[in-house]
This record gives sequence, structure tokens and C-alpha cells, in this order.
Amino acid sequence: MSKSVKAPLINAAVKPLVAIVFLLLMVAWMAGIFDTKLQPGMNELTAALDASSALEVTRKTLSIIEPVPASVEAKYATLISSRILARITAIHVRAGDTVSKGQKLIELEKSDLIAKSEQAKENIKAVNARLVEAKQNLIRVEKLNEQRLVALVDVDKARANHASLTAELALAQQQKKEAETALSYTEIRSPINGRIVDRFAEPGDTASPGGQLLSLYNPLSLRVEAHVREQLALSLKVGQSLRVDIPSLNKIVDAQIDEIVPAADTGSRSFLVKARIEYAEVLLPGMYARLLISAGIENSIVIPADRVVQVGQLNVVWVLQDEQSYRRFIRLGKVMPSGEVEVLSGLSEGDVLLQARPVSN
Repeated sequence: MSKSVKAPLINAAVKPLVAIVFLLLMVAWMAGIFDTKLQPGMNELTAALDASSALEVTRKTLSIIEPVPASVEAKYATLISSRILARITAIHVRAGDTVSKGQKLIELEKSDLIAKSEQAKENIKAVNARLVEAKQNLIRVEKLNEQRLVALVDVDKARANHASLTAELALAQQQKKEAETALSYTEIRSPINGRIVDRFAEPGDTASPGGQLLSLYNPLSLRVEAHVREQLALSLKVGQSLRVDIPSLNKIVDAQIDEIVPAADTGSRSFLVKARIEYAEVLLPGMYARLLISAGIENSIVIPADRVVQVGQLNVVWVLQDEQSYRRFIRLGKVMPSGEVEVLSGLSEGDVLLQARPVSN
């Protein structure tokens, strides 16, 4: 075979090998094989230890707090509706407005009701005039009857006519009161001091009896409602003080149990607990909250937070043992308001901790 024929064959065999080698080198480079190997975070961390700050690890009695999902609700909340069928002529408030008790909220069309009220008044006048005439006629008939000039039948008719008109006058007066009451329904006023939550109608709409027009609540009556599992709920009492966490506000407020519904929900086996909270302008109905309830006590290892150094995502402390310091990894639990942290694993009671801080080489 000539050299000119062998050369293309060699090139055809070498090119795939070169491509494979190149790809392997690229994969190795991307995997970091050619990089200098360092232990994560340890190359920049040394311990500045102070033997005089040695602290012996001990156990402390902690209260187990169980957060129960809850929501902020208003104790005094109401839906505003109409008691008559009428067209809405004006609405004086919008969502977010603060209103006082007795304040006018909505006006309804009242021309027809005014006419009925005036008609009832005129009817009373007419019946009253007829009643005066019937009374005078009854007096005359009774005098004539004393003189034996009229029959007893005429006396009975006069008395019956007077009684009928008296009853008719009472009915007319009741109709007048009914018309005035219906007329008063054309002005819808706030039943409580509160804040408008939502507005469901606009001027020109027709208000029907029972139809929702506005909703409002008293912001001073906010409370937290939570379904608490029955074993935990049975340990609670009305008047007991609790703490409430409002995650969206990053705030914890005080609460006092106002009511415990004396019947468990058969589906979740829980009791509805209602606890009132202090007024705060930032609190709104429907907010998510957590009712913090004590579920017992436990003995846990707790250390100052400044004894822990974070290395990447790991937590490290320095332990003094046989007059030498050793780095030890620990797993932390909840953080205490006092600035201490709970240690779930990595330390035992009696261990001696040293004060340490990260120092750059």
C-alpha cells in the first residue's frame, strides 16, 4: 500500500482519539481535578483560645414551646345589609375608613316611603274627625235614651260605631309608625365603632333585604383563634396568659385566653381556643399567627452563642481536653432570647468550652 493511502487512514483513526482525550481533559478541568485541594473553610480558620474563659457545659431546664397555627380575627365584626328593597342613592364610606357608632353609612331612595308616611298621617286625621263625630253622636243618643226617646238598638249602634272608629284610629296610628320605621331604614348607620373592611355595592345598585353592602370590624376587639390538639388544649384555662408570634411583622405579642370552645372537632381532634391580644395598628384580621403554648419541660445543653464559630454551613466549638484544645462540630437547636443556643448533638455535660474566634492566616 502506498504512503499516500496510509496517511488518510492514520488521520481518520487519530482524530477520534484526539477528540476523546480533549473531552476527558475538559471534564477533568470542570470537575476541579487540577485545582489545589483545600479543606472547606479550614484554611482561613485558626483558634484564638483563652484558657481563662473556659466554660463547663451543663444542662438547663427549658420549657418546650409548641407553636400552633392560628389567625388574627375580630371579635366584633358585622355585615351591613338593608332591611328593605330600595335603590342605593349614596354610600359615604370606603374600605379602610374608620367610622363611629351611629354614623351614616348608606342612603336609600325614600320618596315612596315618604309618601306612605304622609298618607298615614292624613288617614289618622280623617279617622280622628269621624271619631269626634261618633263620640258626640253617642253622647246625644245616650241622653235621649235616658229620656226614653230612642230605642236601645240606636244606642247599641252608636256605641258600636264609636268603638269601631276607635279601633280604626289605633290601626291608622300603627300604620303611621310602620311607615316611619320603614322610612328610617333608608338611612343605614354604623352599629359599632370600627373600620370598614370591604364595600360590596355602589350608588345606583338595588339593595335587597339581607344582601351584603358593607363589612366592618372593631379593631379594638382583635383576638387570635387556633385549633389546639386536645391533649394540649386540656391543659389550658380561660384567663391564662400566652405569647403569640406574628411572623409577617416579626413580632411577638402577649395574649390572654378569652374562650375555649367546650367541644372538640371530630375531624382534627382539636379544640378552638380564642385569645385576645392588645390593640396594634399594624394588626389586621386574617393575618397568620402562631400561638406559643408550653408543652412541658426538658433538660437540654445550652451554651452562649459567642462560643460557636460558623464554618460554611457547619458550627464549630473548641473543647479543652487533657490540656489541649480540639475542634468539635455540633448541631444547634433553637436560639434563646437570652443569647444562648441549644446544642442537639456534639457536646456532653461536663465538657469544657474555650472562647474562640476565626482569625485569618
